[in-house]
Order: sequence, then structure tokens, then C-alpha cells
Amino acid sequence: MGNPLDVFTDPAKRAEAEKLDALFRKATGWTPRLWGKMIGYGEYHYTYESGRQGDFLATGFNIRARDVSLHILPGYADFPDIAQRLGPHKRGKSCWYIPGLDRVDPDALQELIRAGLDDLRTHWEVKPT
Repeated sequence: MGNPLDVFTDPAKRAEAEKLDALFRKATGWTPRLWGKMIGYGEYHYTYESGRQGDFLATGFNIRARDVSLHILPGYADFPDIAQRLGPHKRGKSCWYIPGLDRVDPDALQELIRAGLDDLRTHWEVKPT
């Protein structure tokens, strides 16, 4: 099945991915899996009131052209105390965007990953990948 980080062929993005992978592994204790172009750790099964259901990564990241998207799913909580310590970031519904790992506090990022997983567990069952 190969290394999911092989999706990053640019040397700078690959180096960033390796640092992020180490951080996500330390925060979650799980090995990564490729979900499209995203590197995911853990998974959960969801069922919406509409009946739509599926499986998705519990947390993860993707390195984009201008930033890194951090997938702290499914976006139920804001975590303002962690956000204040994280460093420069923007927030979407279930993603946090950082300019790069070198610009944020890695301890705050690990705390954010764990807090996101804890929050996700209050809504859905989370399993390791």
C-alpha cells in the first residue's frame, strides 16, 4: 500500500509533510492513510438526519500551494484558547489553515488535534486507521 506521504513529490512539501506526520502521529498514536489528497489519521462513520452516511478521516492535513489545511473534523467547536496560542491561522467550518508548520506553536497544534478528536468523539465513534 505504500507511504501516503508519497503524494507530496515536491521536496519542500515532502519535508513539511514528514514534520506534520510526526506531529499527527504523536498527537493521535495512529498511522496515516491517504483520503484523496489528504493525509488522514483515524476515521469515523457518520449518518446525517437526511439519511446520508459515509466514512471520513477523523483528523489530518493537506499541503496546498499557499498554506497547510488542518482537518479538525467535523468543526463543532472553536477552541479559542488553543487558537490564541496556535499562531497565524484562518478558520473554515472544519479546516484550520496555517501558513506553514514553522509559523505555529507545535504544542498548541498537538493540543488542537487532540481537542478536535475529543470533540468528534462526543458526536461519532472514532476508530484508528
